[in-house]
Amino acid sequence: MKIELTTPALLFTSISLLISAYTSRFLTLAQLVRQLDGQYKNEASEHILKQIRNLQLRISIIRYTQIMGGVSFFLCTLSTFLIFKDRNFAGEVAFGASLIALMISLLLLIIEVQISVKALNVQLDKYK
Repeated sequence: MKIELTTPALLFTSISLLISAYTSRFLTLAQLVRQLDGQYKNEASEHILKQIRNLQLRISIIRYTQIMGGVSFFLCTLSTFLIFKDRNFAGEVAFGASLIALMISLLLLIIEVQISVKALNVQLDKYK
């Protein structure tokens, strides 16, 4: 398959939006950790500690989603540059690697969402 110069460029907007969404999730979780840390200092409870641990895991996963999103964006840009320089095979390889990095990023996002849902279910179980 031969890709054109504009093919990798089509992903620029999508990857940028994903990275922005990942950053928003990260900032929201960081704010929650700070709030829970304050609550834990006032009232040390196992429930708050479990929530903080869950958020630590989620923040770690989001960090890797951001890294893979950044790698994907870099490789996509590299692919565009290589195709521009008539290095089509190298550009196609970079584009393929970019897609793989993007898929890993999305897979990590799905995992993080699943952990998030489990945490919410634990929180809501006390109202049953």
